[in-house]
Amino acid sequence: MSIATPINLILLSFFVVLVYLQLRPKAPVSLPKGPPPVVFRTFTPTTLLPFNGENDAPVYLAVRGRVFDVTPGKNFYGPGGPYENFAGRDASRGLACQSFDEEMLTKDLKGPLDDLKDLDNEQLENLQSWEERFSEKYLVVGKLVAEGDPEAKNA
Repeated sequence: MSIATPINLILLSFFVVLVYLQLRPKAPVSLPKGPPPVVFRTFTPTTLLPFNGENDAPVYLAVRGRVFDVTPGKNFYGPGGPYENFAGRDASRGLACQSFDEEMLTKDLKGPLDDLKDLDNEQLENLQSWEERFSEKYLVVGKLVAEGDPEAKNA
C-alpha cells in the first residue's frame, strides 16, 4: 500500500492551504483617525461668532468667559437646535435666566462683555449648574475676552 494515494494527496493539499492561510502576511491594521487636535485660544465675541455650526463648522459657546466645544451636542446647539442662538456667542445670561430668546444675547459685539452683576442668587445658581454640566461634558477650547482687551490681540 502506497502513501501517495489520492485521498492522502487531497488531505495534504488541504493541510498546506490551511497552514498558508494561517501564516500568510496580513494587511497592517490601521486605526481610525481621531478628531483634529484643538488648540486652546483666546476668542473675542467677533472671532467666536463663526463657530456656530453652519457649513460644518464646529459649535462653540461661551459661559462666564470659558469657551466650550459643544459640537458633540450639535443637535441642541447647532443650526435647527433649540439652543442654536447661543452657538458662537456668550450664552451666560440666557442660561442664567433660563431664557433662549435673542434679547438675552449681547447685541454690541465690539463692546464690553456682560458682567452679569445684575443677576440674583437663583440665576447665578442656574448659571453655575450649566457651567458644571458643560465642564463635565465638553472640552474647554479657549477663553472669551472683550475686543479692547490686551489679550484680544492673540485672538
